[in-house]
Amino acid sequence: MKVTFYGHACFLLESGGSSLLFDPFLQGNSLAPVAPEDIKANYILVSHFHGDHFGDTEAIAKKNDATVISSAEIAGYCLDKGLKAHKMHIGGKYDFDFGWVKLTQAFHGAGIPGGLACGFVVNLEGKNVYFAGDTGLFGDMALIGEHKLDLALLPIGDNFTMGPEDALKAAKLLQAATVIPMHYNTWPLVKADPEAFCQAVEKVTGSKALVLAPGESHTL
Repeated sequence: MKVTFYGHACFLLESGGSSLLFDPFLQGNSLAPVAPEDIKANYILVSHFHGDHFGDTEAIAKKNDATVISSAEIAGYCLDKGLKAHKMHIGGKYDFDFGWVKLTQAFHGAGIPGGLACGFVVNLEGKNVYFAGDTGLFGDMALIGEHKLDLALLPIGDNFTMGPEDALKAAKLLQAATVIPMHYNTWPLVKADPEAFCQAVEKVTGSKALVLAPGESHTL
């Protein structure tokens, strides 16, 4: 499985002919190395409706005829816009052609009336990935870790989400094989040191941790 970071909280996972794009905030993101029209994806997973996460979902979904996977409220919005979408909610799991998706809780604002922010555990061609979304630390991350995670994508920017100290505690609970930080240094308000975070993760957990520069990829 190949994971590519496009800045902020936007990742592309590719494996077995499937490509899953998470929280595609590209326009307006000075760190993004690509434009929406450059992206190819079969599915778009959206954690919540804030502009720096829903971002360019509509344009990318329309161009690629991609299916949006999200909460019922966000998926419903996309369906009303004429896009393909699959409605889910927290605790729910569904089998897709690439594997399965389970929605997890995330302690954060939804950005859409009646909705809830979420994270995702995704099984893509046999690999289990946890995308935390925007969230604070919560103890039930230990239960998420029972999925025997190959990869955890964790916010570290503080102010709006976990900071590095709480994200380190999250890494301890999750015990993923690999941890990659996200949601940092897009603006001064979310400034953080990803290298220091990764060093701390490797010092106190059994996880490998790595920093991806925007546009950089890693293969699991």
